[in-house]
Amino acid sequence: MSRTDLAFTDLLADTHHSAVHLEMRDSYGIGEEAAEFERWRSGWRPDPDPATWWNNFHTWVRDATARGVVFRRARIVSEPVSPYIRYEHACTFQNVAAGELVRWLPRRRASDIALPGNDFWLFDGRLVMWNHFTGEGGSAGPELDERPDVAKLCGAAFDAVWERATPHEDYKIR
Repeated sequence: MSRTDLAFTDLLADTHHSAVHLEMRDSYGIGEEAAEFERWRSGWRPDPDPATWWNNFHTWVRDATARGVVFRRARIVSEPVSPYIRYEHACTFQNVAAGELVRWLPRRRASDIALPGNDFWLFDGRLVMWNHFTGEGGSAGPELDERPDVAKLCGAAFDAVWERATPHEDYKIR
């Protein structure tokens, strides 16, 4: 393992073909999302106008897809879904608008898939960025992993999830 000092933007700059992201938690407690999530729980809903929510991440995705990088995100979720997953589903149109392809897989349909122990990004099928979380769902920091066997494991797990998952526009929250 190495290169843990690189920022996400640096990883994207070195990505030429694909960036895949597997999310497996039913709730996250990321600091910058906490206030918006609480507003959502109180009835606020995001405005469809990108000028009201577009941020750096959306720009990075848009710019990378413009140069040919395919972004795919898969989420494994328990059903009925948690309030956080409802919030995430309601805001996913933003990821899609930036250029991501997003799919959802009910957890019970993932039981026979060998999955890594942590959420991850996989860049060009060669570099894994593990996303570590605390028990409360806060970020415990990323970790980069360049081992080919680990990248192969993550790629196979992501592809298996992707094959079974439902595209965002067809996934109905239960």
